[in-house]
Amino acid sequence: MAKVSKEDIIASLKEYTVVELFDLVKAIETEFGVKAAAAVAAAPAAAAKAEGPSEVTVTLTGFTGSKVAVIKAVQAITGLGLMDAKKLVDVVPSKIKEKVSPTEADEIKKKLEAASATVEVK
Repeated sequence: MAKVSKEDIIASLKEYTVVELFDLVKAIETEFGVKAAAAVAAAPAAAAKAEGPSEVTVTLTGFTGSKVAVIKAVQAITGLGLMDAKKLVDVVPSKIKEKVSPTEADEIKKKLEAASATVEVK
């Protein structure tokens, strides 16, 4: 018997109704003694572990250059007024943004480092 290619199988599956596909999955589970849902449920959990945290905190730990530049960067990132941004910079370490995505945290870190700040992302 010749092997059927994946493309041929997929092409034939496109012609099935949802009910027929459900019956096919049940028949495959019975024939091979497997459970399709177990593999599907494990995949997202493994992917989530590989990605890392979904929310992080950006903390200002200090600055090496102009304090004014860091204050302006903090003000632009947080949307705070000038005095509130200055208070955050004066009391380091201070949390600049909490519960942000890692992508957004990287952007914030780049902006603060461009203003000569040292930043920690956790």
